[in-house]
Amino acid sequence: MGLKEINEEIIACRACPRLVKWREKVACEKRASYRNETYWGKPVPSFGDPKSRLLIVGLAPAAHGANRTGRMFTGDRSGDFLFAALHRAGYANQAEATSREDGLVLKDAYITAPVRCAPPQNKPTAEEQKKCRDFLLREMEYLPNVKVILALGGIGYLSVAKELNVNPKPKFGHGLEVPLPDGRTLLCSYHVSQQNTFTGRLTNQMFDDVLDRAKELSKN
Repeated sequence: MGLKEINEEIIACRACPRLVKWREKVACEKRASYRNETYWGKPVPSFGDPKSRLLIVGLAPAAHGANRTGRMFTGDRSGDFLFAALHRAGYANQAEATSREDGLVLKDAYITAPVRCAPPQNKPTAEEQKKCRDFLLREMEYLPNVKVILALGGIGYLSVAKELNVNPKPKFGHGLEVPLPDGRTLLCSYHVSQQNTFTGRLTNQMFDDVLDRAKELSKN
């Protein structure tokens, strides 16, 4: 068993009836601007460098982003912001992510999420998160070089903190650093959602600073 096999299990998963129904409904009805495209419409696997020192944890696939393209943060505004920043920081070979065949390669970074299916209103239930948690736990076991876990948003932070038995949990905040007993660091950022980036709550400079800090911590 390895990362490839875990991703195969993720893609085949139908454990949450509500999420299965929603992701397939979206894939069938489509957004007008993508009406000529074939949607992925399945759970979205993780991707990146298996030797990565940086693990990025998001929330869940976007209905017309990753649920359409089949790759995390690909094909939507959140991904535009994220991959442009990863490119500036040297973690990605290009700034754009439009499809699984666009040539994007990550170096020293791996992207995952606590929920693998697009949820209605971007809000997975606690039970749905629970059913997905084993995937994240197993992935962490097969990423032995990870030094920094970057949680995007409060849900990503709480998911990781729970899996790593962080107790007490400091209150989530942008730039929060939580040293872990095994020497790794849990680092936090506001999520790269349009709600945050369009309003200026999360700026390019703020996220660049977080990635710079991740690089510093990864050297330890």
